Amino acid sequence: MITVHHYLTISAILFSLGTFGVLTRKNAIVVFMCIELMLNGVNLSFIALSHHLGNMDGQVFVFFVMAVAASEAAIGLALMIAFFRNKESIEVEDFNLLKW
Repeated sequence: MITVHHYLTISAILFSLGTFGVLTRKNAIVVFMCIELMLNGVNLSFIALSHHLGNMDGQVFVFFVMAVAASEAAIGLALMIAFFRNKESIEVEDFNLLKW
């Protein structure tokens, strides 16, 4: 039988993989995908705990997280297109326009 501990373990693994990807990858698109993986890990834990506790609060937070993820993807991809048109690259190290 699958318990809430199993879901929380998978959620922690997804979040850890996303964090590892954000910290180690240089491609901005892959970094965005890793952020999405982290958000999905959080969503899984919200749903598991919401079901386990028997209330709807976690499911409401999931809709909020999904709205944040959708807006992050839209704004992030627009920024990527703008940077690619200027720099011809989507490497994170090339995004030094806001540095001193």
